[in-house]
Amino acid sequence: MRFGSFLPQGWRLDLAGIPVEQHWDTMLFTAKTIEASGFESLWVFDHFQTVPVRTQEVTYEAWTLMAALAATTDTVRLGQMCTCTPYRQPSYLAKVASSIDVISGGRVEMGIGAGWYEQEFDGYGYAYRKPSERIGMLREGVEIMQRMWGEELVSYEGQYYTLKEAVCQPKPLQKPSIPTWIAGGGEQLTLRVAAQYAQYTNWSGAIDEWSHKSSVLQAHCAAVGTDFGAITRSMNRTWFCVPDEAAAKDKMDWFAEALSPFVDPGKAIARWGVEALTPEQMVEQIRPYQSKGMDYLISFFPDAAYDPSGLELFGREVIPALNA
Repeated sequence: MRFGSFLPQGWRLDLAGIPVEQHWDTMLFTAKTIEASGFESLWVFDHFQTVPVRTQEVTYEAWTLMAALAATTDTVRLGQMCTCTPYRQPSYLAKVASSIDVISGGRVEMGIGAGWYEQEFDGYGYAYRKPSERIGMLREGVEIMQRMWGEELVSYEGQYYTLKEAVCQPKPLQKPSIPTWIAGGGEQLTLRVAAQYAQYTNWSGAIDEWSHKSSVLQAHCAAVGTDFGAITRSMNRTWFCVPDEAAAKDKMDWFAEALSPFVDPGKAIARWGVEALTPEQMVEQIRPYQSKGMDYLISFFPDAAYDPSGLELFGREVIPALNA
C-alpha cells in the first residue's frame, strides 16, 4: 500500500494564526517532514479561497506551490488533489506540469477533476457550467494534456477547446508520461473518463459506497476496453493521529477552538469527517478498504503546520502496520 499526505496551504484554515511571513518556512518544514516520514507523495488542493466559508485567511495557489516544492524537496512526489480543469487552459496546464516535472527530476503527479466549488467559480469569474459540461471539459483537457506530453505538434478540435499545432517543450522527464489521476466518483461520467484515461482514481465514502464505485469503474473499463487492474484506486482521509484516547479528546478540543473564529466548528468537523484516532484505530478502519482494492491512502492532518508529531506518528506506526 502507498501513502501520501496533504501539505498545509490555508484552504481548510490550516495556517490560521501563523504570521504570513512564516508561512513558506512552515510549509517547507512540513514538506520535508512528509518526505522523511515514509510518505511517497505530498499533495495540495487547487483552490483560491477558504472552505467551508469564504474568509480573509490565506489559500496558496496550487501550481505556484508545485514549482516551489519541485526546487526545494528531493524525493517526495508532488500532486494536486485535484487541479480544476476550467480554471486553466489545458494546453497551458500541460506546459506548466511538464516544466515542473523537469525541475523536480520527474516527480509530478497530475491530479485533475471537473471542479465543484461554485462560490469560487463565481468569485473568480469562471463560468460555472452544468456537470455534464464541466466533465466534458475534463475529458477534453486530459486528452489535450496527454497528447501534448507525447507529440511534437498538437492540433485539436473539441467542443470546448481548440489547438492549432501547439508545441509543448520541454517534454516531461517521466516516461511514458506524467501519471494522470482522475478525481471524483460520479458514476455515469467521471468514472467513465477515469476508465479511459486514468492511471489513478480518487474518491471517498463508506466502505459499501467505495466498493460499489469500484465495481462501476470496472464496468466502464470493460466497456471502453481498458485494464481495470492497471488503475490504482485511492481515497482521502482527514484525521489526527494521536497516541491515546486522552490525546484524542484534547486534539478535537483544540481543533474546535482553532476553527471557532471562522466557522461553526461542529458543522466543519462533520463536513470534513474529522476524527482523532490512535494508530491502531486507523489501521482497523483502513483494513476493509485495503481488502477491497484500495491501494493508495492520502491523509490530511489538520494540525500539521502547528504540531507535526501526529504526521510523524502515522509514518512510524500506521504505514508499517498497513504494509505488514
